Amino acid sequence: MFANPLPPGLHRVRQSLARSLGLSMVEIMCTVSLLTTLAGIALPNLDAWRTRQAVLGVAAELETDIQLARSTAVALQNPIRLETQALDNGSCYLLHTGNKHQCECIGQGQAKCLGDAKVVRLAEQPLNGGARLTTTDISVAFDPHRGTVTPTATFKVVDKHGNSIHQVVNIMGRVRSCTPNGGSSGIKSC
Repeated sequence: MFANPLPPGLHRVRQSLARSLGLSMVEIMCTVSLLTTLAGIALPNLDAWRTRQAVLGVAAELETDIQLARSTAVALQNPIRLETQALDNGSCYLLHTGNKHQCECIGQGQAKCLGDAKVVRLAEQPLNGGARLTTTDISVAFDPHRGTVTPTATFKVVDKHGNSIHQVVNIMGRVRSCTPNGGSSGIKSC
């Protein structure tokens, strides 16, 4: 026989500890039911949070692209136009050189231009993406000498529940964000 290397009292403590470290089936089932209940409460809030983040993301991207259009016009000493349009599967906006309606979105991240017009930037908002532009068929031009915009415009980014963020562009090409649904997430009411 092999000799037990542990003293008799310590051996019993070790066996007792090994038995008490496990979980009973009742404890496991209580934990699972508690986690299921918490998940049921959290999921609706998670969907609302995701759609709100989608609207904030599209609005922030649009604001950045408005500033890009203004600075590109000044840097290239060439007018830059920002145009929005509706697509069958969402909405789109693009920055381009050239005249009004000289470029258009054709879907899947593609655009076509007539003449010597060139696309500077294109952004699509698919219907299933959580947020889209509802203000379509807007065309504004950024002046290369003054950095101003003509005409002024309000771009509306809306989620599937009708919550929206408006990007208001003034004559100086500056953007102000507001929401008609009441101030939330640090955005002022319109």
